[in-house]
Amino acid sequence: MSTGYSKNSSLARVQAIADYQFGGLCGTALFPEGCTFLLSTTGRVRQILYEGGRLATVRASDGRLTVGIEGARRLHAALPAPGYRVIIRDDVAEFVAQGKNAFAKHVVAADPQIRAGDEVLVVAGGDRLVACGAALLSGAEMLAFNYGAAVRVRQGSAKNASGKHQSAPDEDDDEEARHAGRAD
Repeated sequence: MSTGYSKNSSLARVQAIADYQFGGLCGTALFPEGCTFLLSTTGRVRQILYEGGRLATVRASDGRLTVGIEGARRLHAALPAPGYRVIIRDDVAEFVAQGKNAFAKHVVAADPQIRAGDEVLVVAGGDRLVACGAALLSGAEMLAFNYGAAVRVRQGSAKNASGKHQSAPDEDDDEEARHAGRAD
């Protein structure tokens, strides 16, 4: 039995996963024709790319999707509010857009259907997409708790916001000068 998939069957497979995970016909909205696929060494779909951006990754442990910010933008357009949305206060939106986690005390509203572990869209006032990530609490718990992280942000909407610390390159940094006085 071959584990290799044709391009069309890979597209149909990830669309079916998205339909199951997010409901409705999200698969075609999230993964249009023309997607490219990065495969694992065993030939399984790992990442789905579209026009140079990562839409999603298929998690090897359970086969569910983790969406990137480009995929989150497509889901945001396809899902009517409050579907998979966590609404945060506007005063913290900038920090969350940089990839910082969203805390329960900053949550204004959340889709009551959200369960811990679900992929969610973090939005601010006016349904403006701020970030995407994994819910650490259910929708009801996000509103009931006053402390702790509510969403582990994977990627913020700010440019180069991955949720991981990224030091800015220093243009005046001269590596040779830094190491010149060092005794090795």
